[in-house]
Amino acid sequence: MNNVSDSVSLRITPVVSKADLKQFIAVAETIFKDDPAWITPLILERTMHLSAKTNPYFRHAKWQAWIAWRGEYVVGRISAQVDSLYLERYNDATGFFGMFDAEDNQETFQLLLDTAHTWLKEQGMKKVRGPFNLSINEEMGLLVDGFTTPPVFMMSHALPYYAKRIEQCGYVKAKDTLAYMLSPDFEVPTVMKRIIAKAKSKVTVRAINLKTFDQEMLLLRDIFNDAWSENWGFIPFTEEEFQELGNNLKFLVSAELIQIAEVDGEAAAFVVTLPNINEAIRDFNGKLLPFGLFKLLWRLKVRFPKTARVPLLGVRKKFQNTRLGPGLAFLVIDAVRIPLQRLGAEQIELSWILEDNAGMRNIIESIGGDAYKRYRVFERQLSD
Repeated sequence: MNNVSDSVSLRITPVVSKADLKQFIAVAETIFKDDPAWITPLILERTMHLSAKTNPYFRHAKWQAWIAWRGEYVVGRISAQVDSLYLERYNDATGFFGMFDAEDNQETFQLLLDTAHTWLKEQGMKKVRGPFNLSINEEMGLLVDGFTTPPVFMMSHALPYYAKRIEQCGYVKAKDTLAYMLSPDFEVPTVMKRIIAKAKSKVTVRAINLKTFDQEMLLLRDIFNDAWSENWGFIPFTEEEFQELGNNLKFLVSAELIQIAEVDGEAAAFVVTLPNINEAIRDFNGKLLPFGLFKLLWRLKVRFPKTARVPLLGVRKKFQNTRLGPGLAFLVIDAVRIPLQRLGAEQIELSWILEDNAGMRNIIESIGGDAYKRYRVFERQLSD
């Protein structure tokens, strides 16, 4: 951080131009530059993530972003979002904040949040929840435990003072989620072996079919939207959003890292595993060009990262409360660990997992998973 005196006046400016957006993205580097766990995200990826032209999220949501300054120095940033899909589903006048980073100063936290609150109230919102970067289907939650290890791909990072500062602005905990780290050479528990043995006659697990990739992505979306439909804060993936996800998966993973479990021929569960791109880009300083793209491709395809992440896993609702449910979740996880081991991966992050999802947590912990990071979603009412 720049050593700027607290006596220098604080001001907030909205993000309205391409130059503003570039500055907004760069704020994180200023805040985290002395943090050894920080990994600078790819500027191109962040720009596309925040662009209405390239991120389908903006087809059903609107947002505004701001930058905080002390004199000539940037000292923070924040965004506010209103999601029409969320409001259609819950009808509770809740908006969101996100992309939130700031210096360790209560005035800065308060002014940034107050600015977001004012905009949200202008949109008719009565409650605010966050952080979401930008949606629950993207990066969610504030890191509150596990600061010393780098974030894996598509997971947020924070500094230890953030949570206290946010609470001082009137926020309380809404929900915690966990990230587990797991070695792919885990031993299958005896109880799981019994479940698998009973399921063998009716369950098959297969890799995604690249020849019919678009149809397979529609199938995965259908499973996910059904499997997660009763989870806290759930917002369904739109067809366009899942198509965009599929376009990225084609670039990032081989077919064997996306597995589907079928029960008597019906697709019932799936898992998507990604190489940890953050590990591959740590020395890029956010720049993909001119040579970073070739390095990235080589590191993903030739020298696979030592870590991978499971960002998506789902079991159809009809199977979740049956004896077969845990077996389906385990079988798809088990199906990706063999190719991961062959590729040289030594650790798999499973994230995020709701803190009260006892069934999934029991499965992961039974095979040696360690809950090494905790993320918190905060909320508060918006005053009149």
